[in-house]
Amino acid sequence: MGLPSSAALAEALTAAYAGVTAVVRDLDDFDLLLPSGCRGWTICDLLLHLSLDPQRALVAFATPADGPPDTDFVTYFRSFPGAGETGAIAHAQWVRRTAAAFTRPHSVVERWTETVAAAGYAARQADPASLIRTQNLVLPVPDFIATLITEAVIHHLDLIVSLPDAPDPAPEAAAVAMSTVDGLAGGDGLPEYWSEPEALLKCSGREELTTDDREALGDRAELFPLLS
Repeated sequence: MGLPSSAALAEALTAAYAGVTAVVRDLDDFDLLLPSGCRGWTICDLLLHLSLDPQRALVAFATPADGPPDTDFVTYFRSFPGAGETGAIAHAQWVRRTAAAFTRPHSVVERWTETVAAAGYAARQADPASLIRTQNLVLPVPDFIATLITEAVIHHLDLIVSLPDAPDPAPEAAAVAMSTVDGLAGGDGLPEYWSEPEALLKCSGREELTTDDREALGDRAELFPLLS
């Protein structure tokens, strides 16, 4: 599975962010304090964490880089060795404290909405033939946009674990995320009997692999989760 055109990617990013907005926009302050799918984080906490991506995107689109690129939309997710337990806890605590500093949870929604509107515009205006630098990596613009989409889709699924009536991620955004995890899986790809949500949840470690899954994946099961 590859990536769609640059224009389609920019629209998929807008759809991914609009999908998140649709989940949180009409929640009241108490609903925003419901648990998310990320351990220790409320919906509000997770939304603050996710808002760091469009914020980083605004910097990246204004930070052109010389080539050649050193990563793409798949290998990007293999480029981080992980912060370890200490680093993960430190970040989790930072997010919780920062979210709690807002007068009310819905202020985080307002921050998110404003930032994603700017990031979506910047993505549509970006030259698809150019390179950007982010997190000490150099990526083609389309690949960078694809990483933002994948992050948004995975966290969209995290946002709705306490919201059974919430909308699912936009299909065009989920398709990009599926291309990412399919690339990370390598080999013969993912088990054909997995549904799209199941694949995204299992590839990101949100759901455990079953015995049948491990048999279908073979040695590649040891690579899971493929991203987190």
